[in-house]
Amino acid sequence: MTAHVPARARPVWVVAALAVLALSMIAGMLGGAAGISPWQVVLQVLDWLPGLQIDAGLAPIEEGLLWQIRLPRVLVAATVGGLLALAGGGYQGVFRNPLADPYLLGAAAGAGLTVTMVIVFLPGGGAAIPPAAFAGAVGGVFLAYALGNTAGRSGGTVTLVLAGVAVTSFLTAIQTFVQQLKVEELRRIYSWILGDVHGGWDQLSLVAPYALVSSVLLLLHGRMLDVLAVGDEEATALGVRAARVRLVVLFAACLATAAAVAVSGLIAFVGIVVPHVVRRLAGGSYRVVLPLSLIGGGAFLVLADLAARTVIAPAELPIGVVTAFIGAPFFVGVLRMTRRAEM
Repeated sequence: MTAHVPARARPVWVVAALAVLALSMIAGMLGGAAGISPWQVVLQVLDWLPGLQIDAGLAPIEEGLLWQIRLPRVLVAATVGGLLALAGGGYQGVFRNPLADPYLLGAAAGAGLTVTMVIVFLPGGGAAIPPAAFAGAVGGVFLAYALGNTAGRSGGTVTLVLAGVAVTSFLTAIQTFVQQLKVEELRRIYSWILGDVHGGWDQLSLVAPYALVSSVLLLLHGRMLDVLAVGDEEATALGVRAARVRLVVLFAACLATAAAVAVSGLIAFVGIVVPHVVRRLAGGSYRVVLPLSLIGGGAFLVLADLAARTVIAPAELPIGVVTAFIGAPFFVGVLRMTRRAEM
């Protein structure tokens, strides 16, 4: 039996996704009290590019506002959204489960627990946050998968989700206990738990190596995930070592989740919403889903952050609240479609 491996993402989809991302980032940099026009933002961004000198007509304080506050925030949102969507696509490919997601599988909760422990027990240990988040993400996914397997194969898609929910609840309970040990850090921890992309250049530089490694690994394994989708026997016949592919993709997806959680806290449903929208629009091949999820996830979270800043302005909603408003109904719809497909 010969498996058909779908083609790569068409250039038109990549260009369209990049255009949406660029427009969303410009919109994100416009959000705020300072009256800076879209044209000035575009000119200023071009002025920052090497070899270009363009006068955007901005005062030094306005240029500093864009460079020090708005641009890093937009880049953090785009990075986190892209990583969460890419990790979601990777988990879905490994588990052959359309409901697999960093948040629902326990990866985000595990990372959240270990990061909370770093904040409480290692004050000033910022460099320890990404590796601690990675260890927690791996532990959370392992527990959810092991618990789901105790029900056997008959449990199907919902079994893994229920196992992930159970593990997430358990790890969240431990996290709540740990954070109570240091009351003075409660506000910081709660703000981080609800999702926060108030990042700066230092946070971006801290997680950039983790984000780069995880993204490259996942994108390089898109074709392998397509082969795994037709079954392990067919994959073996084509020379693909299924166990090795799953291990590498799980490692990369956990690393991507850890990098996202380390810089922004717990933001749910991005890993479900974006890959499913991509599948609906551009097809189900992981060579399509993964790159477009990376780009689309960035655009999605930038726009979610813009909504969080404007809905109750001048106050702000936690970005996790916005993604939950969108993602929870979306998840219910995907769950219903999945249940019908399994019947």
